[in-house]
Amino acid sequence: MSSNDQLVIANKPYNSRLLVGTGKYKDFAQTRAAIDASGAQIVTVAIRRTNIGQNAGEESLLDYLPPDQFTILPNTAGCYTAEDAVRTLRLARELLDDHRLVKLEVLGDPHTLFPNMPETLAAAKTLVSEGFEVMVYCTDDPIQCRMLEDIGCVAVMPLASLIGSGMGILNPWNLKLIIDQAKVPVLVDAGVGTASDAAIAMELGCDGVLMNTAIAAAKDPVLMASAMRKAVEAGREAFLAGRMPRKTYEASPSSPTAR
Repeated sequence: MSSNDQLVIANKPYNSRLLVGTGKYKDFAQTRAAIDASGAQIVTVAIRRTNIGQNAGEESLLDYLPPDQFTILPNTAGCYTAEDAVRTLRLARELLDDHRLVKLEVLGDPHTLFPNMPETLAAAKTLVSEGFEVMVYCTDDPIQCRMLEDIGCVAVMPLASLIGSGMGILNPWNLKLIIDQAKVPVLVDAGVGTASDAAIAMELGCDGVLMNTAIAAAKDPVLMASAMRKAVEAGREAFLAGRMPRKTYEASPSSPTAR
């Protein structure tokens, strides 16, 4: 994409609109290979599940994804209360030398991994008040997204469908409502299964897409990462180009009929 069409989050520009998770790969080497193929500049890390220095003597993800090459986005995967999420991100800030850009997710139950929005809103208020730059996983509810933006979150990330489901975008109408009202970036988070899902999200006008399982659980994660990169770029270009109007009951010849 053109350098004039960058994703800007918390006043920092990024050339890639694809954000990639770091879990579920067979090892850190495959993680790095997939992220290189994706072109992602922001990589999200589950602090409760991945070592970035909190476990002395263990291999660290940061040896493969150094912070001087990637923007590390610590997340609160596995947290079910606002208190737990806030505590986790305070730890991440210490481990990453006062790093402020974080991904907040507070889950409602371990079966659906659906967001618990009251706890999410409470955690967002605390984190923003402490100077964190909060990107937040949330329901595809336009009112809740507006509330998170009003709190001061730097990006809202509604789910397309359940985390890890690969079901794609189940409610494009809600996403469009969120996009049309938002003054901060809107990124689809969760549910993407293949490249066409990513392209659809971008064609709707999303500012970016965050994914993990769709790449890591593919038969060839590195090849899928490359496909996702192209899909996000193609979807963005299609959105900027502006699609032709839909004509439900009217055909139009592709070549001129008059001479």
